[in-house]
Amino acid sequence: MALLKAHQCSVLLIDMQEKLLPAIADHEALLERVQRFIEGAKLCSVPVVATEHWPDKIGPTHPSLLPHVDSVIAKTHFDALREPAVRESLPTHRPKVLLLGAEAHICVLQTGLSLHQAGYHPILVLDGIGSRLPSSYEAACKRWAYHGLESVTMEMALFEWLETPANPAFKSVLKLVK
Repeated sequence: MALLKAHQCSVLLIDMQEKLLPAIADHEALLERVQRFIEGAKLCSVPVVATEHWPDKIGPTHPSLLPHVDSVIAKTHFDALREPAVRESLPTHRPKVLLLGAEAHICVLQTGLSLHQAGYHPILVLDGIGSRLPSSYEAACKRWAYHGLESVTMEMALFEWLETPANPAFKSVLKLVK
């Protein structure tokens, strides 16, 4: 496996919705981390697509995330890749898809496994996912590893995208992670 290059990556933000988030363990900290990460992704020119599971019932994406999202796609399947609009939103010239969101053991995991089957290189952002129960989060991470799929932290991804402190986005990204 190689270092992440910004021009090869996109971010898929799964179901970070207003009505779902309060049920997620430590949801306020998760929301803050995800917001900082997707802001950093945008600074590194990495596209961010968000999904909303049954938005008429579960509500929209949290408003603090919307300024950093390129598009929002409604879905009805747990596996976001079963939605044609999600498939179409993922640029084929960016085969590495970093996954964040909720719930880790349901929508995030199913989407990641399907991305792998479809020929993408899904990457789980460990500090950017959440579940209601810590045991569900842990089970999702174990299953991800069982399938030999890659995982990173937010800072790992951001600093690999930056490559050097000479990157024009470095100072802005550094402020986000401090």
